[in-house]
Amino acid sequence: MMDDVLLNKYAIVQRCLKRVAEEYKGHEEELAVNYTCQDSIILNIQRACQAAQDMANRVIRIRQLGIPQNSRDSFSLLAEDQLISVKLSKSLINMVGFRNIAVHEYQPLNMDILKAVIEKHLQDIETVARELLRMTD
Repeated sequence: MMDDVLLNKYAIVQRCLKRVAEEYKGHEEELAVNYTCQDSIILNIQRACQAAQDMANRVIRIRQLGIPQNSRDSFSLLAEDQLISVKLSKSLINMVGFRNIAVHEYQPLNMDILKAVIEKHLQDIETVARELLRMTD
């Protein structure tokens, strides 16, 4: 039987990634000047990242893999136990870093990086969420 917490978090990931796609497609060229679109996209990326991290922490707890010391550890512990690939773990660790920059505004957000995240790396959140959901089936 699937874990209800993981199912709910997976639904959040799906909803957020869908919203990113809806806001981005057809607005790629105006993203740099459309702050409402930027905010919606960034917020939904943040939510998807957090939900994926929550899923990772849930699997870590269920399988008793240790205690993550920070948000990046969640994906490192899964890779160390070979539950996800090192490549996927590194991508998600980078996504956590992007999320931290976006949330805490450590530096101005680079639109090229935002576009790269949307076009090339959001699929990694979907992939890890799907893999984590299957682990408790």
